[in-house]
Amino acid sequence: MSLLRRLPRPRTLRARLTVGLVVLLAVSCAAVGVAAVIELNGFLTSRLDQQLAEVGPRFAASLEHGGTLPNDHDGDEHGDDRRQATGTFGARLVDGTATNAAVVRSTGVVDVTLTARDNKRLAAVPADGQGHSVDISALCDYRVLASKGLDGDVLITGLPLEPVEATVHRLELVAGIVFGAALTLAGVAGALWVRWSLRPLSRVAATATRVSELPLASGEVALPPRAPETDPRSEVGRVAGAFNRMLGHVEDALTKRHASEERLRSFAADASHELRTPVASVRGHAELALLHPGPVPPEVTRALERIAAESSRMGAMVDDLLLLARLDAGRPLERLPVDLTRLVLDAVTDARATGPDHRWTLDLPEEPVTVTGDEHRLHQVLANLLANARVHTPVGTKVTVTLESDGPTAVLKVHDDGPGVPEDIQPGVFERFTRAEHRRRTDAPGSGAGLGLSIVAAVTEAHGGSVGLESRPGSTTFTVRLSSE
Repeated sequence: MSLLRRLPRPRTLRARLTVGLVVLLAVSCAAVGVAAVIELNGFLTSRLDQQLAEVGPRFAASLEHGGTLPNDHDGDEHGDDRRQATGTFGARLVDGTATNAAVVRSTGVVDVTLTARDNKRLAAVPADGQGHSVDISALCDYRVLASKGLDGDVLITGLPLEPVEATVHRLELVAGIVFGAALTLAGVAGALWVRWSLRPLSRVAATATRVSELPLASGEVALPPRAPETDPRSEVGRVAGAFNRMLGHVEDALTKRHASEERLRSFAADASHELRTPVASVRGHAELALLHPGPVPPEVTRALERIAAESSRMGAMVDDLLLLARLDAGRPLERLPVDLTRLVLDAVTDARATGPDHRWTLDLPEEPVTVTGDEHRLHQVLANLLANARVHTPVGTKVTVTLESDGPTAVLKVHDDGPGVPEDIQPGVFERFTRAEHRRRTDAPGSGAGLGLSIVAAVTEAHGGSVGLESRPGSTTFTVRLSSE
Protein backbone atom coordinates (compact mmCIF):
# COMPACT_ATOMS: atom_id res chain seq x y z
CA MET A 1 0.00 0.00 0.00
CA SER A 2 2.82 2.40 0.85
CA LEU A 3 4.40 1.76 -2.56
CA LEU A 4 1.11 2.53 -4.29
CA ARG A 5 0.80 5.77 -2.36
CA ARG A 6 4.28 6.87 -3.46
CA LEU A 7 3.53 6.28 -7.14
CA PRO A 8 2.87 9.47 -9.12
CA ARG A 9 -0.81 9.99 -9.79
CA PRO A 10 -2.15 11.60 -12.96
CA ARG A 11 -3.66 14.99 -12.19
CA THR A 12 -5.53 15.91 -15.36
CA LEU A 13 -8.76 14.27 -16.41
CA ARG A 14 -7.23 13.39 -19.77
CA ALA A 15 -4.31 11.62 -18.12
CA ARG A 16 -6.59 9.77 -15.72
CA LEU A 17 -8.85 8.51 -18.50
CA THR A 18 -5.87 7.41 -20.58
CA VAL A 19 -4.19 5.66 -17.66
CA GLY A 20 -7.47 4.01 -16.69
CA LEU A 21 -7.97 2.76 -20.25
CA VAL A 22 -4.43 1.35 -20.42
CA VAL A 23 -4.75 -0.26 -16.98
CA LEU A 24 -8.03 -1.94 -17.88
CA LEU A 25 -6.56 -3.17 -21.16
CA ALA A 26 -3.44 -4.41 -19.33
CA VAL A 27 -5.58 -6.34 -16.85
CA SER A 28 -7.56 -7.85 -19.73
CA CYS A 29 -4.39 -8.81 -21.60
CA ALA A 30 -2.89 -10.30 -18.46
CA ALA A 31 -6.04 -12.33 -17.82
CA VAL A 32 -6.09 -13.60 -21.41
CA GLY A 33 -2.38 -14.41 -21.32
CA VAL A 34 -2.54 -16.24 -18.01
CA ALA A 35 -5.58 -18.20 -19.13
CA ALA A 36 -3.90 -19.12 -22.44
CA VAL A 37 -0.68 -20.23 -20.72
CA ILE A 38 -2.52 -22.30 -18.13
CA GLU A 39 -4.72 -23.89 -20.76
CA LEU A 40 -1.81 -24.67 -23.09
CA ASN A 41 0.28 -26.08 -20.24
CA GLY A 42 -2.62 -28.28 -19.16
CA PHE A 43 -3.29 -29.43 -22.71
CA LEU A 44 0.35 -30.33 -23.43
CA THR A 45 0.71 -32.05 -20.06
CA SER A 46 -2.43 -34.08 -20.78
CA ARG A 47 -0.98 -35.12 -24.14
CA LEU A 48 2.22 -36.12 -22.36
CA ASP A 49 0.20 -38.24 -19.93
CA GLN A 50 -1.47 -39.94 -22.90
CA GLN A 51 1.94 -40.76 -24.37
CA LEU A 52 3.03 -42.19 -21.03
CA ALA A 53 -0.08 -44.36 -20.93
CA GLU A 54 0.63 -45.59 -24.46
CA VAL A 55 4.27 -46.36 -23.67
CA GLY A 56 3.41 -48.13 -20.44
CA PRO A 57 6.01 -49.72 -18.20
CA ARG A 58 7.79 -51.70 -20.98
CA PHE A 59 11.01 -49.67 -20.82
CA ALA A 60 11.10 -49.79 -17.03
CA ALA A 61 10.33 -53.55 -17.11
CA SER A 62 13.35 -54.12 -19.34
CA LEU A 63 15.50 -52.77 -16.52
CA GLU A 64 14.53 -55.72 -14.32
CA HIS A 65 17.36 -57.67 -16.03
CA GLY A 66 19.92 -55.61 -14.26
CA GLY A 67 22.92 -57.87 -15.00
CA THR A 68 22.95 -57.22 -18.75
CA LEU A 69 24.25 -54.32 -20.76
CA PRO A 70 21.82 -52.14 -22.60
CA ASN A 71 22.72 -53.54 -25.99
CA ASP A 72 22.72 -57.20 -24.95
CA HIS A 73 19.10 -57.61 -25.90
CA ASP A 74 19.21 -56.12 -29.38
CA GLY A 75 17.14 -58.33 -31.57
CA ASP A 76 15.38 -60.26 -28.76
CA GLU A 77 12.10 -59.68 -27.05
CA HIS A 78 13.53 -56.98 -24.79
CA GLY A 79 15.20 -55.16 -27.65
CA ASP A 80 11.81 -53.99 -28.89
CA ASP A 81 10.99 -52.77 -25.40
CA ARG A 82 14.01 -50.54 -25.43
CA ARG A 83 13.11 -48.79 -28.72
CA GLN A 84 11.63 -45.75 -27.00
CA ALA A 85 11.53 -42.02 -27.78
CA THR A 86 14.65 -40.04 -26.96
CA GLY A 87 14.50 -38.77 -23.40
CA THR A 88 12.34 -41.57 -22.07
CA PHE A 89 13.22 -42.29 -18.46
CA GLY A 90 12.80 -45.61 -16.67
CA ALA A 91 13.48 -46.77 -13.15
CA ARG A 92 12.86 -49.88 -11.05
CA LEU A 93 12.17 -49.34 -7.34
CA VAL A 94 12.35 -52.04 -4.71
CA ASP A 95 11.29 -51.10 -1.22
CA GLY A 96 11.44 -47.40 -2.13
CA THR A 97 14.97 -47.55 -3.56
CA ALA A 98 15.86 -47.48 -7.24
CA THR A 99 17.84 -50.54 -8.23
CA ASN A 100 18.09 -49.52 -11.87
CA ALA A 101 17.54 -46.21 -13.67
CA ALA A 102 18.24 -45.26 -17.27
CA VAL A 103 17.31 -42.76 -19.92
CA VAL A 104 17.11 -43.15 -23.68
CA ARG A 105 19.53 -40.95 -25.59
CA SER A 106 20.12 -40.60 -29.30
CA THR A 107 23.24 -42.77 -28.85
CA GLY A 108 21.48 -45.48 -26.87
CA VAL A 109 20.34 -46.20 -23.32
CA VAL A 110 22.37 -44.47 -20.61
CA ASP A 111 22.31 -45.37 -16.92
CA VAL A 112 21.31 -42.59 -14.51
CA THR A 113 22.67 -42.22 -11.01
CA LEU A 114 19.90 -41.10 -8.67
CA THR A 115 20.44 -39.27 -5.40
CA ALA A 116 18.70 -40.05 -2.17
CA ARG A 117 16.44 -37.09 -2.77
CA ASP A 118 15.55 -38.44 -6.23
CA ASN A 119 14.76 -41.84 -4.70
CA LYS A 120 12.52 -40.19 -2.15
CA ARG A 121 10.65 -38.22 -4.82
CA LEU A 122 10.20 -41.28 -7.08
CA ALA A 123 9.09 -43.43 -4.15
CA ALA A 124 6.44 -40.82 -3.34
CA VAL A 125 4.80 -41.18 -6.77
CA PRO A 126 1.59 -43.22 -6.30
CA ALA A 127 0.95 -46.17 -8.63
CA ASP A 128 -2.47 -44.81 -9.60
CA GLY A 129 -2.05 -44.80 -13.36
CA GLN A 130 -1.91 -40.96 -13.40
CA GLY A 131 0.96 -38.75 -14.52
CA HIS A 132 2.92 -36.76 -11.92
CA SER A 133 5.63 -34.11 -12.29
CA VAL A 134 8.97 -34.88 -10.66
CA ASP A 135 12.27 -32.97 -10.65
CA ILE A 136 15.16 -35.43 -11.22
CA SER A 137 18.43 -33.71 -10.28
CA ALA A 138 20.54 -35.62 -12.80
CA LEU A 139 18.14 -34.82 -15.65
CA CYS A 140 15.37 -32.20 -15.50
CA ASP A 141 11.65 -31.97 -14.85
CA TYR A 142 9.87 -35.16 -15.89
CA ARG A 143 6.31 -36.34 -16.15
CA VAL A 144 6.34 -39.86 -14.67
CA LEU A 145 3.88 -42.72 -14.41
CA ALA A 146 4.24 -45.41 -11.71
CA SER A 147 2.94 -48.97 -12.03
CA LYS A 148 3.47 -52.14 -10.03
CA GLY A 149 5.83 -54.80 -11.45
CA LEU A 150 5.47 -58.58 -11.44
CA ASP A 151 8.09 -59.05 -8.74
CA GLY A 152 6.44 -56.71 -6.22
CA ASP A 153 8.59 -53.83 -7.38
CA VAL A 154 7.48 -50.43 -8.77
CA LEU A 155 8.25 -49.46 -12.34
CA ILE A 156 8.64 -45.75 -13.16
CA THR A 157 8.34 -44.49 -16.72
CA GLY A 158 8.76 -40.81 -17.55
CA LEU A 159 8.94 -38.34 -20.40
CA PRO A 160 10.72 -34.95 -20.19
CA LEU A 161 8.66 -31.80 -19.55
CA GLU A 162 11.19 -29.68 -21.40
CA PRO A 163 9.23 -29.59 -24.71
CA VAL A 164 6.10 -28.57 -22.82
CA GLU A 165 7.92 -25.89 -20.84
CA ALA A 166 9.68 -24.60 -23.97
CA THR A 167 6.35 -24.29 -25.78
CA VAL A 168 4.73 -22.54 -22.80
CA HIS A 169 7.69 -20.15 -22.41
CA ARG A 170 7.55 -19.32 -26.10
CA LEU A 171 3.86 -18.56 -25.77
CA GLU A 172 4.63 -16.31 -22.78
CA LEU A 173 7.29 -14.48 -24.79
CA VAL A 174 5.05 -14.02 -27.81
CA ALA A 175 2.11 -12.97 -25.64
CA GLY A 176 4.32 -10.47 -23.79
CA ILE A 177 5.56 -8.90 -27.02
CA VAL A 178 2.12 -8.80 -28.65
CA PHE A 179 0.36 -7.50 -25.55
CA GLY A 180 3.12 -4.94 -24.92
CA ALA A 181 2.81 -3.62 -28.47
CA ALA A 182 -0.98 -3.64 -28.17
CA LEU A 183 -0.81 -1.68 -24.89
CA THR A 184 1.57 0.86 -26.40
CA LEU A 185 -0.61 1.39 -29.46
CA ALA A 186 -3.74 1.46 -27.30
CA GLY A 187 -2.14 4.03 -24.98
CA VAL A 188 -1.21 6.33 -27.87
CA ALA A 189 -4.53 5.87 -29.64
CA GLY A 190 -6.42 6.24 -26.36
CA ALA A 191 -4.60 9.45 -25.48
CA LEU A 192 -5.43 10.92 -28.90
CA TRP A 193 -9.04 9.79 -28.63
CA VAL A 194 -9.47 11.17 -25.11
CA ARG A 195 -7.79 14.42 -26.14
CA TRP A 196 -10.12 14.76 -29.11
CA SER A 197 -13.17 13.87 -26.99
CA LEU A 198 -12.25 16.37 -24.27
CA ARG A 199 -11.31 19.19 -26.66
CA PRO A 200 -14.55 21.12 -25.94
CA LEU A 201 -13.88 20.81 -22.21
CA SER A 202 -10.32 22.08 -22.74
CA ARG A 203 -11.74 25.12 -24.54
CA VAL A 204 -14.09 25.74 -21.62
CA ALA A 205 -11.12 25.54 -19.24
CA ALA A 206 -9.10 27.93 -21.42
CA THR A 207 -11.97 30.42 -21.48
CA ALA A 208 -12.38 30.14 -17.71
CA THR A 209 -8.64 30.74 -17.26
CA ARG A 210 -8.80 33.91 -19.39
CA VAL A 211 -11.80 35.13 -17.39
CA SER A 212 -10.00 34.47 -14.09
CA GLU A 213 -7.09 36.65 -15.25
CA LEU A 214 -9.32 39.65 -15.97
CA PRO A 215 -9.51 42.51 -13.43
CA LEU A 216 -13.19 42.35 -12.50
CA ALA A 217 -13.08 44.62 -9.45
CA SER A 218 -13.69 47.88 -11.30
CA GLY A 219 -13.81 49.49 -14.72
CA GLU A 220 -15.22 48.22 -17.96
CA VAL A 221 -14.55 44.54 -18.54
CA ALA A 222 -14.58 42.82 -21.93
CA LEU A 223 -15.12 39.10 -21.47
CA PRO A 224 -13.45 36.71 -23.93
CA PRO A 225 -15.48 34.89 -26.62
CA ARG A 226 -17.75 32.14 -25.39
CA ALA A 227 -16.61 28.55 -25.35
CA PRO A 228 -17.79 26.64 -28.45
CA GLU A 229 -20.79 24.50 -27.65
CA THR A 230 -21.07 20.88 -28.80
CA ASP A 231 -23.84 18.31 -28.66
CA PRO A 232 -26.08 19.41 -25.77
CA ARG A 233 -26.93 15.76 -25.11
CA SER A 234 -23.35 15.08 -23.99
CA GLU A 235 -21.91 15.94 -20.58
CA VAL A 236 -19.27 18.21 -22.09
CA GLY A 237 -21.90 19.97 -24.18
CA ARG A 238 -24.04 20.62 -21.11
CA VAL A 239 -21.03 21.98 -19.21
CA ALA A 240 -20.12 24.30 -22.09
CA GLY A 241 -23.70 25.53 -22.39
CA ALA A 242 -24.05 26.17 -18.66
CA PHE A 243 -20.66 27.92 -18.60
CA ASN A 244 -21.63 30.21 -21.49
CA ARG A 245 -24.92 31.09 -19.80
CA MET A 246 -23.02 31.89 -16.61
CA LEU A 247 -20.63 34.14 -18.56
CA GLY A 248 -23.64 35.92 -20.03
CA HIS A 249 -25.04 36.61 -16.57
CA VAL A 250 -21.61 37.77 -15.34
CA GLU A 251 -21.23 40.08 -18.33
CA ASP A 252 -24.67 41.60 -17.71
CA ALA A 253 -23.84 42.13 -14.05
CA LEU A 254 -20.46 43.70 -14.88
CA THR A 255 -22.07 45.98 -17.46
CA LYS A 256 -24.65 47.15 -14.95
CA ARG A 257 -21.96 47.60 -12.29
CA HIS A 258 -19.82 49.65 -14.66
CA ALA A 259 -22.77 51.80 -15.63
CA SER A 260 -23.56 52.35 -11.95
CA GLU A 261 -19.93 53.27 -11.25
CA GLU A 262 -19.93 55.73 -14.12
CA ARG A 263 -23.13 57.35 -12.87
CA LEU A 264 -21.69 57.56 -9.36
CA ARG A 265 -18.44 59.07 -10.60
CA SER A 266 -20.30 61.54 -12.74
CA PHE A 267 -22.49 62.47 -9.78
CA ALA A 268 -19.48 62.85 -7.45
CA ALA A 269 -17.65 65.00 -9.98
CA ASP A 270 -20.69 67.16 -10.72
CA ALA A 271 -21.64 67.49 -7.05
CA SER A 272 -18.08 68.36 -6.05
CA HIS A 273 -17.81 70.90 -8.82
CA GLU A 274 -21.16 72.48 -7.96
CA LEU A 275 -20.41 72.58 -4.22
CA ARG A 276 -17.15 74.43 -4.59
CA THR A 277 -18.85 77.78 -5.29
CA PRO A 278 -21.43 77.79 -2.43
CA VAL A 279 -18.87 76.47 0.05
CA ALA A 280 -16.42 79.20 -0.96
CA SER A 281 -19.25 81.74 -0.72
CA VAL A 282 -20.18 80.61 2.80
CA ARG A 283 -16.57 80.83 3.91
CA GLY A 284 -16.18 84.27 2.33
CA HIS A 285 -19.29 85.64 4.04
CA ALA A 286 -18.16 84.25 7.39
CA GLU A 287 -14.74 85.84 7.04
CA LEU A 288 -16.33 89.09 5.95
CA ALA A 289 -18.62 89.07 8.96
CA LEU A 290 -15.64 88.55 11.24
CA LEU A 291 -14.09 91.72 9.81
CA HIS A 292 -17.13 93.83 10.85
CA PRO A 293 -15.80 96.93 12.75
CA GLY A 294 -18.74 97.22 15.08
CA PRO A 295 -19.27 95.36 18.34
CA VAL A 296 -20.26 91.69 17.85
CA PRO A 297 -21.44 89.43 20.67
CA PRO A 298 -18.89 86.76 21.62
CA GLU A 299 -21.34 83.98 20.81
CA VAL A 300 -21.79 85.31 17.27
CA THR A 301 -18.02 85.64 16.84
CA ARG A 302 -17.47 81.99 17.86
CA ALA A 303 -20.26 80.88 15.58
CA LEU A 304 -18.76 82.76 12.64
CA GLU A 305 -15.32 81.33 13.37
CA ARG A 306 -16.78 77.79 13.39
CA ILE A 307 -18.63 78.49 10.16
CA ALA A 308 -15.41 79.68 8.52
CA ALA A 309 -13.43 76.68 9.81
CA GLU A 310 -16.01 74.07 8.81
CA SER A 311 -16.58 75.67 5.41
CA SER A 312 -12.81 75.60 4.85
CA ARG A 313 -12.75 71.92 5.83
CA MET A 314 -15.73 71.23 3.60
CA GLY A 315 -14.01 72.99 0.73
CA ALA A 316 -10.92 70.80 1.14
CA MET A 317 -13.14 67.71 1.20
CA VAL A 318 -14.94 68.83 -1.96
CA ASP A 319 -11.58 69.38 -3.69
CA ASP A 320 -10.46 65.90 -2.66
CA LEU A 321 -13.66 64.33 -3.97
CA LEU A 322 -13.31 66.20 -7.24
CA LEU A 323 -9.70 65.02 -7.58
CA LEU A 324 -10.69 61.39 -6.95
CA ALA A 325 -13.52 61.65 -9.46
CA ARG A 326 -11.14 63.00 -12.09
CA LEU A 327 -8.60 60.26 -11.38
CA ASP A 328 -11.33 57.61 -11.62
CA ALA A 329 -12.37 59.05 -14.96
CA GLY A 330 -8.82 58.57 -16.23
CA ARG A 331 -7.94 62.24 -16.59
CA PRO A 332 -4.31 62.36 -17.76
CA LEU A 333 -1.75 63.84 -15.38
CA GLU A 334 1.26 65.89 -16.33
CA ARG A 335 4.26 63.84 -17.41
CA LEU A 336 7.25 66.04 -16.65
CA PRO A 337 10.55 65.41 -14.86
CA VAL A 338 10.07 65.95 -11.13
CA ASP A 339 12.90 66.33 -8.60
CA LEU A 340 11.54 64.06 -5.88
CA THR A 341 14.36 64.97 -3.50
CA ARG A 342 13.34 68.65 -3.54
CA LEU A 343 9.69 67.71 -3.04
CA VAL A 344 10.62 65.66 0.04
CA LEU A 345 12.66 68.56 1.48
CA ASP A 346 9.79 71.02 0.95
CA ALA A 347 7.16 68.66 2.34
CA VAL A 348 9.17 67.87 5.49
CA THR A 349 9.87 71.58 6.02
CA ASP A 350 6.13 72.30 5.88
CA ALA A 351 5.46 69.37 8.25
CA ARG A 352 7.98 70.72 10.78
CA ALA A 353 6.22 74.07 10.74
CA THR A 354 2.78 72.45 11.11
CA GLY A 355 3.78 69.85 13.71
CA PRO A 356 6.63 71.22 15.82
CA ASP A 357 5.85 68.74 18.58
CA HIS A 358 6.98 65.82 16.40
CA ARG A 359 10.56 64.85 15.57
CA TRP A 360 11.08 64.95 11.81
CA THR A 361 14.14 63.29 10.26
CA LEU A 362 15.34 62.79 6.68
CA ASP A 363 17.32 60.03 5.00
CA LEU A 364 18.14 61.14 1.45
CA PRO A 365 20.60 59.77 -1.12
CA GLU A 366 23.59 61.79 -2.23
CA GLU A 367 22.32 62.05 -5.79
CA PRO A 368 18.95 63.65 -6.60
CA VAL A 369 16.13 61.24 -7.43
CA THR A 370 14.06 62.23 -10.45
CA VAL A 371 10.77 60.73 -11.58
CA THR A 372 8.34 61.50 -14.38
CA GLY A 373 4.96 62.72 -13.28
CA ASP A 374 2.76 65.53 -12.00
CA GLU A 375 4.72 67.62 -9.48
CA HIS A 376 1.65 69.10 -7.78
CA ARG A 377 -0.02 65.70 -7.29
CA LEU A 378 3.20 64.05 -6.06
CA HIS A 379 3.59 66.87 -3.54
CA GLN A 380 0.04 66.15 -2.42
CA VAL A 381 1.01 62.47 -1.86
CA LEU A 382 3.91 63.50 0.39
CA ALA A 383 1.82 66.09 2.23
CA ASN A 384 -0.98 63.58 2.91
CA LEU A 385 1.41 60.90 4.22
CA LEU A 386 3.14 63.38 6.53
CA ALA A 387 -0.19 64.82 7.68
CA ASN A 388 -1.42 61.30 8.41
CA ALA A 389 1.68 60.64 10.54
CA ARG A 390 1.30 63.96 12.35
CA VAL A 391 -2.42 63.75 13.05
CA HIS A 392 -2.60 60.08 14.08
CA THR A 393 0.45 59.88 16.38
CA PRO A 394 1.03 61.38 19.81
CA VAL A 395 3.31 64.33 20.58
CA GLY A 396 7.00 63.46 20.47
CA THR A 397 6.63 60.73 17.84
CA LYS A 398 9.61 60.38 15.54
CA VAL A 399 8.75 60.47 11.84
CA THR A 400 11.45 59.44 9.36
CA VAL A 401 11.19 60.08 5.63
CA THR A 402 13.47 57.92 3.50
CA LEU A 403 14.08 58.29 -0.22
CA GLU A 404 16.17 55.85 -2.22
CA SER A 405 16.63 54.66 -5.78
CA ASP A 406 16.19 50.96 -6.54
CA GLY A 407 17.24 50.71 -10.17
CA PRO A 408 14.46 52.18 -12.30
CA THR A 409 12.23 52.60 -9.24
CA ALA A 410 12.17 55.41 -6.71
CA VAL A 411 11.19 54.22 -3.22
CA LEU A 412 9.74 56.67 -0.71
CA LYS A 413 9.12 55.53 2.89
CA VAL A 414 7.37 57.40 5.71
CA HIS A 415 8.01 55.66 9.03
CA ASP A 416 6.82 56.57 12.52
CA ASP A 417 7.19 54.92 15.91
CA GLY A 418 3.61 55.62 16.97
CA PRO A 419 1.00 53.14 18.23
CA GLY A 420 0.37 51.71 14.73
CA VAL A 421 -2.67 51.27 12.52
CA PRO A 422 -5.37 48.99 13.98
CA GLU A 423 -5.27 45.57 12.34
CA ASP A 424 -8.97 45.57 11.51
CA ILE A 425 -8.67 48.56 9.16
CA GLN A 426 -5.27 47.80 7.61
CA PRO A 427 -6.73 45.83 4.64
CA GLY A 428 -8.93 48.79 3.65
CA VAL A 429 -6.76 51.67 4.82
CA PHE A 430 -6.44 53.07 1.27
CA GLU A 431 -10.17 52.92 0.57
CA ARG A 432 -12.27 56.06 0.66
CA PHE A 433 -13.84 57.23 3.91
CA THR A 434 -11.89 54.65 5.90
CA ARG A 435 -11.57 55.86 9.47
CA ALA A 436 -10.59 53.98 12.59
CA GLU A 437 -13.04 54.03 15.46
CA HIS A 438 -10.07 54.31 17.82
CA ARG A 439 -7.67 56.74 16.23
CA ARG A 440 -3.96 56.44 16.80
CA ARG A 441 -4.02 59.85 18.40
CA THR A 442 -7.08 60.80 20.36
CA ASP A 443 -6.04 64.40 21.08
CA ALA A 444 -5.77 65.39 17.39
CA PRO A 445 -7.93 68.43 16.60
CA GLY A 446 -10.72 67.82 14.16
CA SER A 447 -11.47 64.61 12.35
CA GLY A 448 -10.47 63.77 8.79
CA ALA A 449 -12.88 62.60 6.15
CA GLY A 450 -10.89 59.48 5.39
CA LEU A 451 -9.83 60.63 1.91
CA GLY A 452 -6.13 61.41 2.44
CA LEU A 453 -4.74 57.90 1.99
CA SER A 454 -7.20 57.11 -0.81
CA ILE A 455 -5.80 60.12 -2.69
CA VAL A 456 -2.28 58.81 -2.04
CA ALA A 457 -3.23 55.45 -3.56
CA ALA A 458 -5.11 56.96 -6.51
CA VAL A 459 -2.35 59.42 -7.44
CA THR A 460 0.35 56.75 -7.07
CA GLU A 461 -1.55 54.28 -9.25
CA ALA A 462 -2.19 57.04 -11.83
CA HIS A 463 1.62 57.38 -12.04
CA GLY A 464 1.97 53.62 -12.59
CA GLY A 465 3.30 53.06 -9.06
CA SER A 466 2.15 51.30 -5.93
CA VAL A 467 1.75 52.03 -2.23
CA GLY A 468 1.85 49.64 0.70
CA LEU A 469 1.56 49.59 4.48
CA GLU A 470 3.37 47.65 7.18
CA SER A 471 2.21 48.44 10.68
CA ARG A 472 2.51 47.10 14.19
CA PRO A 473 2.65 48.82 17.58
CA GLY A 474 5.76 51.02 17.61
CA SER A 475 6.44 50.82 13.86
CA THR A 476 4.34 52.02 10.93
CA THR A 477 5.75 52.36 7.41
CA PHE A 478 4.04 53.61 4.26
CA THR A 479 6.05 52.69 1.15
CA VAL A 480 5.49 54.42 -2.20
CA ARG A 481 7.17 53.06 -5.35
CA LEU A 482 7.37 55.21 -8.47
CA SER A 483 9.03 54.60 -11.80
CA SER A 484 12.03 56.89 -12.23
CA GLU A 485 11.91 56.56 -16.01
